Amino acid sequence: MMQDRPKTELIRLEIDGPCCQVILDRADKYNALNVQMISELIEVFEWTANNSVAVKGTLAENGDENLRILVLRGEGKHFCAGADINMMRDAGAQSAEENRADSKRLDRLFNSLWSHPCFTIGSIQGVALGGGAGLISCLDHVILSSDAKIALSEGKLGILPAVIGPYVYRRVGSAAFRRLAMNAGRINAQEALRIGFAEESVENIGEINARITAVSTEVLSTGPCAVAAAKELTLGFDRWNGSDEELREWTLDFTSRMRSSVEGQEGLSSFLEKRPADWKPKE
Repeated sequence: MMQDRPKTELIRLEIDGPCCQVILDRADKYNALNVQMISELIEVFEWTANNSVAVKGTLAENGDENLRILVLRGEGKHFCAGADINMMRDAGAQSAEENRADSKRLDRLFNSLWSHPCFTIGSIQGVALGGGAGLISCLDHVILSSDAKIALSEGKLGILPAVIGPYVYRRVGSAAFRRLAMNAGRINAQEALRIGFAEESVENIGEINARITAVSTEVLSTGPCAVAAAKELTLGFDRWNGSDEELREWTLDFTSRMRSSVEGQEGLSSFLEKRPADWKPKE
């Protein structure tokens, strides 16, 4: 796995066993998203997904542990200040077709994170504006420092958070998304917690690291394929347009599939035999 790791300039990868940290590394630009960083993130998210336990189907391969947890963080004072000013300036001179291609690249970025088979955790300090807020909305567990500020800031520029909209909407709901998109102002950590934009707020980065360790420990005790299947299950609920009876039948099929899977059999066997499941880290 180490041999085919993507080569990047604006982000860093740090891998420790089944855990991978993806670090935005443009601190001098407040980790603003330009085309290169967006492209690198897409490549890294897709590479880590393809090297996850859920996709590989095994805990390890050729001596390397496959991935189960992905942590996203930003270097320096701020997590991500949104779109790079030069990228926004270029957008004003582009044709509708060129702007659509840029938007499609952005959507691929957010969707590859939102649908990632690993459990994803965000370490957020400083500001998360525009696309930075979009990244947060795609994560499974978000931990904010107490100084964090989040904004769907696009409205201040006379545009809208349309590409990130589906992901933010799913996270905070209709009323909160509408309000944040209309006033485009910054909310603090307390308000972000209140509306469901984040799960936790702590005083400093050191505490964030401790919480990441605690959350990761809990996730690593869970079946890795079950983690990915939980996202599949949620997507099925989100998009369901059949009858209630059909939904109930679908959940029965889903449960039967999970129980008869290798992981499901191991989980049930380990419980009955009062031993750790094979996916639990050795202490």
